Amino acid sequence: MKRNLIAMTLGATLLSGAALAEAHGGLMVAGSDQDVSGGTVTAEKIVAGANGWLVVHRTDDSGKPGPVVGHAPLKKGENMDVSAILTEPVNSGDKLMLMLHAEDGGMKTGVFEYTLGAKEDGPIKVDDKLVMAVISAK
Repeated sequence: MKRNLIAMTLGATLLSGAALAEAHGGLMVAGSDQDVSGGTVTAEKIVAGANGWLVVHRTDDSGKPGPVVGHAPLKKGENMDVSAILTEPVNSGDKLMLMLHAEDGGMKTGVFEYTLGAKEDGPIKVDDKLVMAVISAK
């Protein structure tokens, strides 16, 4: 009984505090609002279909991805607690989109080559939807 209560409480906490990406064919990104004053942002869990990238985009209430402000490599499969170093200041209250990107189409494997709107190392879409989660910086 106690174990079930703990599991239910934990589940409710994760659902209420986490920005969970829509799961597309098993691919997903999950993250929570977090303190970014240390210059990093962390996705709690990412499931990737192939090696790729966690890409941190600025966003706003429109929900459209903006400029890239960080990235980190991913391996195929489940990736836990993936941290990306922020490449520019992010203020408390800013919204960030944690997005799954591919590792293909570029000139070099293992080098992040994406720029906004490019195809190299571009965003992964399933059923024309981005695999991502939106969080707020604290």
